[in-house]
Amino acid sequence: MMAVTGRGFRLAHLSDLHIGPLPRVTPGALFSKRALGYLSWRVRKQRVHRAEVLAALRQDLLASAPDHIAITGDLVNLALPAEFVRAAQWLRELGPPERISVVPGNHEAYAAVRSADSLAHWADYMSSDKGAGPSNDVAFPYLRQRGPLALIGLSSASVSPPGFATGRLGDAQLQALERMLAALNGTDCYRILLLHHPPLAAGGSWRKRLIDAAALRRIVAKRGAELVLHGHQHVPSRGSLEGQNGKLPALGVPSASSLDTRPERQAQYQIHTIVRAADGWRLHSEIRRYDPATSSFAAPLP
Repeated sequence: MMAVTGRGFRLAHLSDLHIGPLPRVTPGALFSKRALGYLSWRVRKQRVHRAEVLAALRQDLLASAPDHIAITGDLVNLALPAEFVRAAQWLRELGPPERISVVPGNHEAYAAVRSADSLAHWADYMSSDKGAGPSNDVAFPYLRQRGPLALIGLSSASVSPPGFATGRLGDAQLQALERMLAALNGTDCYRILLLHHPPLAAGGSWRKRLIDAAALRRIVAKRGAELVLHGHQHVPSRGSLEGQNGKLPALGVPSASSLDTRPERQAQYQIHTIVRAADGWRLHSEIRRYDPATSSFAAPLP
């Protein structure tokens, strides 16, 4: 377990990498929802999600040297098997599994794909610490303890119809989460939930919602947590959930690869510093935003 320094524990949060370019796509692979996604990529998204931005992201993360990195989904685009292999290579180049935690998003479930051809390639980045995971065959949630943090990874990846990007946790995962949070109650740790879809009651599109968000909110209100990190919306988001001892922040980030012309959708990631204080925990969040003029990430000007 990593020790906490006087400066606190620094956790980088990024999401929605949409790593390109697309691998070769066979006609047979497009007899599904992938056809619409392929068209969207060719017409617009390949100009938005840029390899040079991801290269600058990796360079900035290596220079910033956070204690841990959390990635909340959508590393791929059409859930093609070759995309999962490429994303695994990108993760390995960024760092080892003990320093990076990943959860999947809706694009990882863009079409039904065998686990062996998809998420299995990232298994080491989505696994519990030895002896800390669920005692049944539910792969999520996983539990990783890093310094003072208890990182709980949830999967909202769920195959949805064309035109939809909904997510679902499911009863088994929610029940396992409640047991996990109950076991952590009373321990001196800072509990962070990682998932792709935002769990907030308001905001966002009905077509892109987390279907069982209300059930998740009830569990958090009953069992508690300190922070929720998510992606999916491609814009900065700051909301809150009810916890055992009042409200806790639920924070979302834009796509980490976006060269979108709209400022709110420009590539960004955040570094959250968690410090133990005499009267509880302190959270400080720093924005790192891509600047096309310098082809690098930096803190925005005040």
